[in-house]
Amino acid sequence: MRLRHIEVIQAILQTGHLGTAAEWLQLAVSDVDATLKDAEQQLGFMLFASVRGRLQATRETLAMQAQIAHLYEALEPIQRLASSLKHHHAPPLRTLCTPPLANQLLPQSIALLRRRFQDTPCNLSSQPTRDIVKSLLLHEADLGLSLHDPEHPQITSTVLAQGKLQLLAPHGWLKPRQKYIALQELAGQSMIGLEGQDPLSQLLDSKLQALRPLPVIQTRVQTYQMMRSMVEAGEGLAVVDPFTASGAREAGLDTCPLSPPILVSLYGLTVRDSSPSPALNALLEIVTQKAQDLLS
Repeated sequence: MRLRHIEVIQAILQTGHLGTAAEWLQLAVSDVDATLKDAEQQLGFMLFASVRGRLQATRETLAMQAQIAHLYEALEPIQRLASSLKHHHAPPLRTLCTPPLANQLLPQSIALLRRRFQDTPCNLSSQPTRDIVKSLLLHEADLGLSLHDPEHPQITSTVLAQGKLQLLAPHGWLKPRQKYIALQELAGQSMIGLEGQDPLSQLLDSKLQALRPLPVIQTRVQTYQMMRSMVEAGEGLAVVDPFTASGAREAGLDTCPLSPPILVSLYGLTVRDSSPSPALNALLEIVTQKAQDLLS
């Protein structure tokens, strides 16, 4: 099958009508019909059957549907790149970050970058660190930002900024101008836990398990942002990364670092021996400065 066949089949799968598929593809109905018949002739079986005015996929088409959808999705990045090249734009800067960095740090940094590199499209996405590493190695991304060093032999990890884990509490829970809270003061407190394999959470859990009495954790969530939301809802205290804490502090919650401090580093991740573009270097500079401003 040719790529045009794939486009037509996918369009009909999505719409169920030749006419609507033709509008979607910006083609004449006769062209879509001819392409469909050509595909059926090459394959040797029907792809769709007319049922009550709609085109329904045959058993053979349903068997191919997942692979067709996968191939169609794989074409989209190529189409976007071709569109950028057509309009003389620079290749897109593809940046991935872990969820705590997606709410404030990266959007603000990208906005500053776009003022300097107006012809550089930017693609942003949030993923766990392990998936960021996979995307970098597959050349599906140019830059990763994480609070965890993956320690991968093919990935260069650069420390951009450093902060401390922060206690998050309802407004008024901490004393005025309280500069830190001793870990022991969390003993017996109602707290929000974090699910998953987050390295920072695992380190903190090991310290909390040593407290007596143990903190009471009856609710666990998947992200630091959800922990913040649970604190806002009055469900207890939480210990979060400094970037989540920065946004929560602006929203009126109480925050302060733990004592003894637990340091958190912001890492820039790139493929080892790769050649960074001017836009990527500029973004690293902007993220570094923005992170240091947020953590100051």
